[in-house]
Amino acid sequence: MRRGRADRAGISAGDVFALIHGDQVRTRAEIGRRTDLSRTAVAARVRQLVELGLVVEEIAGATTGGRPAGLLRVNPAGGVVLAASIGASKTKLGVCDLAGGVLAEAGLDLDTAAGPDAVLTTVADHLRRLAGEGGRAPVAVRGIGVCIPGPVDVGTGVGVESPLMPGWGGVPIARYLAAPGIPVLVDNDVNALTLAEQNARPGVTELLHVKVSTGIGAGIIAGGELQRGAVGAAGELGHNPVGDGGGVVCRCGNLDCLEAVASGAALVAALRAAGREVADVPGVVELVRAGDPEAVRMVRQAGRRIGEVLAVAVNLLNPQVVVFGGDLADAFEPLLAGVRELVYRRAMVPATRALLIEQSALGERAGIIGCAAMALAEVLSPRAIDAALTAA
Repeated sequence: MRRGRADRAGISAGDVFALIHGDQVRTRAEIGRRTDLSRTAVAARVRQLVELGLVVEEIAGATTGGRPAGLLRVNPAGGVVLAASIGASKTKLGVCDLAGGVLAEAGLDLDTAAGPDAVLTTVADHLRRLAGEGGRAPVAVRGIGVCIPGPVDVGTGVGVESPLMPGWGGVPIARYLAAPGIPVLVDNDVNALTLAEQNARPGVTELLHVKVSTGIGAGIIAGGELQRGAVGAAGELGHNPVGDGGGVVCRCGNLDCLEAVASGAALVAALRAAGREVADVPGVVELVRAGDPEAVRMVRQAGRRIGEVLAVAVNLLNPQVVVFGGDLADAFEPLLAGVRELVYRRAMVPATRALLIEQSALGERAGIIGCAAMALAEVLSPRAIDAALTAA
């Protein structure tokens, strides 16, 4: 970020915060060397960030003489962001600090089939209650991140019409949770989960996250950035056809989509037809863990079908890592065995030579962490910080 003296005045407090947040500088002197700002200018910008509650300055250890240097770091307690990860049947809510740490969380049994008004009104009410627990003042909330299991216009926070989530098209999701001065970020659930996986892997710039639960979806990190596609439809891994589907009609209207034959919902139906008493995807996982031979066989076959489609994505995107999340990923061994069998057989050797295929380690908090990451990327951006200072 070093600039000539002619344009150094254009380096704002938000720009300085980005250097501190990115661990590129730790002291005022380092800021001065990096930006060519004068001592007075550096002091003014640091003072603004401290007064805004975003940065703290701690005195370093003993020195050989003179005034000890102050170490600058982001203040995790400088506010909170709220997270609402809305699933098809379960919703996770969270309050997170400015480092993304989860301070409080709650779960709700909500069915999106009940309609957006019922679901979003309930989510907004419970999120406000959660934010107020433990003495947290509403003024401390800096942003809100929300995800839903369907397509979203991220620019407006409005749901996009889709046969995969009927009734949610055109719904102003962000408006249900909006409060004066608090930005609301809304995205597809798989994209939020993908951001969580990226944050858990510093240095990884090429990542594919596959969520296998009731349905199947994927999120793409390329060049270090989340890829949504031209109209936000990137990552529809589950709606590619597989070769041996048998003519199964998918909920999208097409035949033999991967989701129709290899998702958690498809496995529940297949196991019931085989005489197993299973109610949901966690029930499939329980059968696998108990060593049920038919469940193990079906899950491994589902992994092969996923691997058939995933091999194309690996050739096309050449990710460093493919991460599997979602309820069915808990049946890790047979599922991933099937995936790896087909990916390594069908994808090109250069694309798989250093490829990692692994299970998510984030557990049930992944959605909260991802929604918080969405909100933090906005509220801690140089533009947002400079706007907050102007409004102060």
